[in-house]
Amino acid sequence: MRARRQAKKLLFAILAWAIAMAAFVFFRYAQSPELPQWAVGSADLATLAIYMGIIFGSLHWMSNVIADFSAINRLPYVFSVIFKGLFLLLGATTLAYMTQFLNMWAIENHMSTLRQMLTAHILYSPSFQALIVYLVVVRVSLAFVEQMALLVGPRILLNIGLGKYHKPRYEQRLFLYLDMIASTTHAESLGDYRFSRLIQDSFSLLSDTVTNNEAEIYRYMGDAVLIHWPLEEGIVHDRCMNIYFEFSQQLNWQRRYFEEHYGFVPKFKAAAHCGQVVAAVVGVQKQEISFFSDVLNTLARLQDQCNPLGQRMLISGALAGRLDNPNTQYHLSNLGPVKLKGKQHSIEVFGVSPL
Repeated sequence: MRARRQAKKLLFAILAWAIAMAAFVFFRYAQSPELPQWAVGSADLATLAIYMGIIFGSLHWMSNVIADFSAINRLPYVFSVIFKGLFLLLGATTLAYMTQFLNMWAIENHMSTLRQMLTAHILYSPSFQALIVYLVVVRVSLAFVEQMALLVGPRILLNIGLGKYHKPRYEQRLFLYLDMIASTTHAESLGDYRFSRLIQDSFSLLSDTVTNNEAEIYRYMGDAVLIHWPLEEGIVHDRCMNIYFEFSQQLNWQRRYFEEHYGFVPKFKAAAHCGQVVAAVVGVQKQEISFFSDVLNTLARLQDQCNPLGQRMLISGALAGRLDNPNTQYHLSNLGPVKLKGKQHSIEVFGVSPL
């Protein structure tokens, strides 16, 4: 799953840079009535844009990978952007010198060509300086888009950009609610600062699990998090249950770290429910896609029943009836109808445990 995710990021980077380089090549040579010496026809300009898109897109992706899997990711975001920009500029400079070397190859002997390449003042040429300025603008713009995607989620950012939810619309959604057990006690014993670090460390382990199960974070609420899918996607391969048990396993694998820093391993309880919601963009200066439905209220009440019923995870009968995976790794225990707080009617409730 991680390899597939990185492949998607690489393809996005190449596509974005190919479009950016096509715009650069067009405006660079559109004002000139004649093509550059190396171009036989306009098709060569398109080929140049594609090649540059592949090169700079690959460098862009590579700088993101290095930053994500190194200590750079823990630095303030501005330093991460500077590193990625310098990485790209180094690639651009190398590409410029290699292009100069190839241009001289046919008319000079190899040693003379190499000497001219090393002494050529490419950095002072107007064309190269224009390219550098353009690279900085594109890199900063893409960094802004990437950061916005991290803050609100890539799908939500795309939907807001396309105006999909500017008018309220009905959708079928599946929600998963994760909440830390005994969070009040932990907050009192650790203090506000250490407790906030505990929340950061816990939810950082959740990110890969959410991505691997094609889910999105709807909202963080202190020590709790609300996750969602379109209904048909959430029931595929038991994704709505995978997230909770994979997350619990991740916490257990980091047992030594949590015990050294906090004295215990945090535990979570979970509930899942599905149904029809109304989705709409709310806010002006800070926009987000919000869901309006009794489904969310029922989910919160259902999650409150984990402790009384002695269960780690509960799902509603509405969701259990839609799950149909012959290769399931989970056992559903029918706990019968349960009267939820503030609700007039009881709902069927199932406990979930791994086989």
